[in-house]
Amino acid sequence: MTLKEAVKVLILSPFYFKLGLHDRKMLVKDFRTTHTVHSS
Repeated sequence: MTLKEAVKVLILSPFYFKLGLHDRKMLVKDFRTTHTVHSS
């Protein structure tokens, strides 16, 4: 999942905008880690 795709999904949540910049970056990083499909 690209950074752009992750942000598109996360900005749909009103919770995202209540976070500070550092917390948003951490959320995006965690989201991408969780939702990225690795090929073997």
